[in-house]
Amino acid sequence: MCAPADALPGEECADIVIAPGAIRGTRLIPDVRGGACCGVDGGGGPNLACTACGLPVATRIDDCSLWQAVWLDPHAVHPVRVGGIDPAPSSWEKLTGKGEGTCPVVPIATWNPQREAAAGQALAHLLVASEGRPVGVPDGLTADMFRHTLAAVLPAGPPEQCAFLAGPGHPIPDASAIVLVPVHPQTGRVWTATGPAASAYPVPLPLGVWLWLTSPRPHPPMPASGRLPRDVLRDDPPPPLPNGPFRADRGTFEHTLLGLPGAHARQLREVLTHRASVGLAQRLCGVVITCRGTLVWRDVN
Repeated sequence: MCAPADALPGEECADIVIAPGAIRGTRLIPDVRGGACCGVDGGGGPNLACTACGLPVATRIDDCSLWQAVWLDPHAVHPVRVGGIDPAPSSWEKLTGKGEGTCPVVPIATWNPQREAAAGQALAHLLVASEGRPVGVPDGLTADMFRHTLAAVLPAGPPEQCAFLAGPGHPIPDASAIVLVPVHPQTGRVWTATGPAASAYPVPLPLGVWLWLTSPRPHPPMPASGRLPRDVLRDDPPPPLPNGPFRADRGTFEHTLLGLPGAHARQLREVLTHRASVGLAQRLCGVVITCRGTLVWRDVN
């Protein structure tokens, strides 16, 4: 777990989350609890220690309504190369060739939470890139994810800017455009263009979500006969539809927006403050709130 001598050169510190069953060589710290119910949520700080050196290295999350996870402290752990595994990340051509997109819905009558989180992050970037001006998005699944919120928050009128899907095999149409681009699942780096198009504003999307937006899988127009096609779970009854309209994840949106320097730009804050509901009289300064179901930035002096 703790191997500074084997750390890979040039690695940047970033949040690292893994499944609880994927961690080895750690033990719980009995005196560190911190939980809202009967579990632990990391409120008291790192609660996992390295069995070799005894230093706190991670935080175990296991509490009501929270995803079970282990968050590694990037300053206490270091990546090491594993023998027999190619250290070079997969190329964009190899990743996109697999075509493993993230389906918008899951078979429990709800929207896919991965897609909701991706929309929350991307919406924060779209608002910052807009600089308070109307932004258009492509029709189809991309419009389902972003158009309603953008129209409700930004000023009305014809779009002054457009966001395009760009990435491997999808060139950037304009160097001044806003582009929805994939994030490399192995390195966490955002896809970037070369040449003059590199100045376009990138809005990151998980690769699986991006693949589904660029190459959506058509659903059969009628019940299939014979063997079920691939990805069809059943034909009677049909899979349930989501139980409500699509909404971006608020927590992801808040976390992302508050961390973007462009969110403090005067033009954007003036527009979002003007669009906020007059019925919300709480004295909030620099806080993201929900306004009539729409995520906005409100600044009341």
